[in-house]
Amino acid sequence: QVQLVESGGGLVQAGGSLRLSCVVSGRTFSRSTMGWFRQAPGKERVFVAVITWYGSRTYYADSVKGRFTISRDNAKNTVYLQMNNLKPEDTAVYYCAARMGSNGATEISQYDDWGQGTQVTVSS
Repeated sequence: QVQLVESGGGLVQAGGSLRLSCVVSGRTFSRSTMGWFRQAPGKERVFVAVITWYGSRTYYADSVKGRFTISRDNAKNTVYLQMNNLKPEDTAVYYCAARMGSNGATEISQYDDWGQGTQVTVSS
């Protein structure tokens, strides 16, 4: 049974930082490309960042480039999202997702497994 469990969300003031974690079990993490997506209230789920399993290449949405950093620790089956200089518009439920492919996919449909999400709220 595949499980992706996110943690690290919370309430933070604008300009602050949070680090999200996603622990993966039930699939080969070292061969999984990992993505972070987010969904704000009343809006669609959108791509945030991805790290490939081959070469650990990273890609980011323009809205978070320079502020967020995705990383992975294969020994811990964990992917991280370091979020700095947070803005109110970053408020959303953040989801991690996994896929078999080695490219940096940005579409929801390209991912096989999803976590339950963790809430991030940024106050102004």
